[in-house]
Formats: sequence, structure tokens, C-alpha cells
Amino acid sequence: MSLNRIIITVKDVQTITGKSDRAAREILYNIRKKLGKKRHQFVSIGEFSTYTGLPEAEVWEHLAIKKTR
Repeated sequence: MSLNRIIITVKDVQTITGKSDRAAREILYNIRKKLGKKRHQFVSIGEFSTYTGLPEAEVWEHLAIKKTR
């Protein structure tokens, strides 16, 4: 799986979790807050996986499936 990125977007969070746009933004906000990141800083796929408890390989797999659609 070679996606050419390491950050996760609101749209990615929406499709992975099935949450609304607002809920997905809140998840990313909470991750940034917990990690002490500023508003403009990105959240990596690894950080998202750690926070949510989802295996990183499954997240990557889901993103690869999404990319091919």
C-alpha cells in the first residue's frame, strides 16, 4: 500500500468511522489537543490509529480501498 501521504483528513475520518463532518472534525481536534499540537498542525495516520485504537494496517487498507474507488 503506497499512498503518497501520511496525514489523515476529515473526509478520511468520516469514511473510516461513519461519523458526520462535525464529529470527524471534533475527533481530529481532540487528537491535536491530546498531543499538544496547534490548530494548523496535521494529524498523522499513525497518531489517528493510536488515538482510536484501530490497527494502523487496517486504516491504511481502508484508505487504499477508498483511493481506488
